[in-house]
Amino acid sequence: MKTKTDTIRVIIAKVGLDGHDRGVKIVARALRDGGMDVVYTGLHRTAEEVVDAAVQEDVDVLGVSLLSGAHMTIFPKILQLLKQKGADDILVVGGGVMPDDEAAELKKMGVKEILLQDTPPEVIVSTIRRLVAERGPK
Repeated sequence: MKTKTDTIRVIIAKVGLDGHDRGVKIVARALRDGGMDVVYTGLHRTAEEVVDAAVQEDVDVLGVSLLSGAHMTIFPKILQLLKQKGADDILVVGGGVMPDDEAAELKKMGVKEILLQDTPPEVIVSTIRRLVAERGPK
């Protein structure tokens, strides 16, 4: 029997001025259908708001969707804020549109995975499960 503590908890956020959220809503639905608890923070959030929400919700994964091109600024800030709050056990995953070389650089910084706009929903679900399993219990 699955307990509440076995359920992967995910918060999904749109940070900055990006106003396109159709894809992130599809991702949220796929993760819910995959048995995860999902919170979507809505549009136009700050890095501080999403980190505070991730800590308050005690999530396993913070997924940030960006189409605005601000990923090289926003992700380092999120990683820094999580570390400052002692919450760097929260896995950070990025999604959206970005050049391959910048995605690789973000992974070097500590973003666990970059799932681009053409990633199938079932791959997103399996990737989140794999990352949480690799991390182990919080």
